Amino acid sequence: MTLTQLSAFVLVARLGSVRAAAAALGVSEPAVSQALAALRRHLGDPLVIRGEDGMVLTEGGKRLVTIAAQMVGLGADAEAAVRSAQGAPDQLRLIAPSDIVEFVAGPLAAAFGTRIGNGVEVSSGVAGVAEMGVLLAQRLADVALGPPLRSDPGLGLVSDPIFRCWLVVLTAPANPPRGTPTQWRWLVDPSGTDPGTDVGRLLRTLGIPESRVSVYPNQTAAWDAAARGGGVAPGIAHLATHQLRRRELQVVELAGTPVGLSWYATTLAADRRSVAAGALRRFLDTPEAMKLLRAPGAGVPPSRFRPPVFVTLWS
Repeated sequence: MTLTQLSAFVLVARLGSVRAAAAALGVSEPAVSQALAALRRHLGDPLVIRGEDGMVLTEGGKRLVTIAAQMVGLGADAEAAVRSAQGAPDQLRLIAPSDIVEFVAGPLAAAFGTRIGNGVEVSSGVAGVAEMGVLLAQRLADVALGPPLRSDPGLGLVSDPIFRCWLVVLTAPANPPRGTPTQWRWLVDPSGTDPGTDVGRLLRTLGIPESRVSVYPNQTAAWDAAARGGGVAPGIAHLATHQLRRRELQVVELAGTPVGLSWYATTLAADRRSVAAGALRRFLDTPEAMKLLRAPGAGVPPSRFRPPVFVTLWS
């Protein structure tokens, strides 16, 4: 029985599929299946089986999952302790929906890195909201930005509001949408396909059929398409300040919008989070961080740029 096998089991149990577990770990599905099969043979129990509504834990699996999660967490703590003893920088992994990663994660990481020095190595990644809590609990990520994560109290997470903003719908000034919202062409970045994000909830509330939604690689590409008259694009108002100021886009008057939102920072509880995660959480309450959340468009110096890592996939 190894930590790799236990980690694969916990992720399959909590994410509900081998595919999701493989995406979270950044490995192939056969690798997860082989690790799970080896653990089953070692313990003599199926642990998790396929039911009518997805994966179901056996009685043995139910008893194992909490203990296995604790063991995987201790393994991560042990690895971090050895890295620290060797003088290696602490790792800090920030996850968020794709629109927040696109605009906010880079400037935040650069400013935090400048403040804390070379002792922390910061990376950012895109994750679905449903997977974020599990990634944090399994120490595959340290801090999540976005909606509050309150679905599973057993994960021991703390979500604190850090920033208030507004979700609006944008379109080209010369090409306002006609008809009802269900007839419009909706242009979204990948976070719009995630039902747990604010954009995903807006589309669901409005009853927008999937056939009227087009997904673009990022938020900027969706807004560019909207500016060319391709449809309407939901987004966070202050992130589109430059496009609105240049009159490339304008806000659509739509019942129920703008939608008031709060971005949350989610971490493990204070007694379980890493030193680096605690430092970033405190940094997010500073005026410097608030300024970056409000106006992140200053860019990142090339020496500090790190491309986002996609740590999970949407089905």
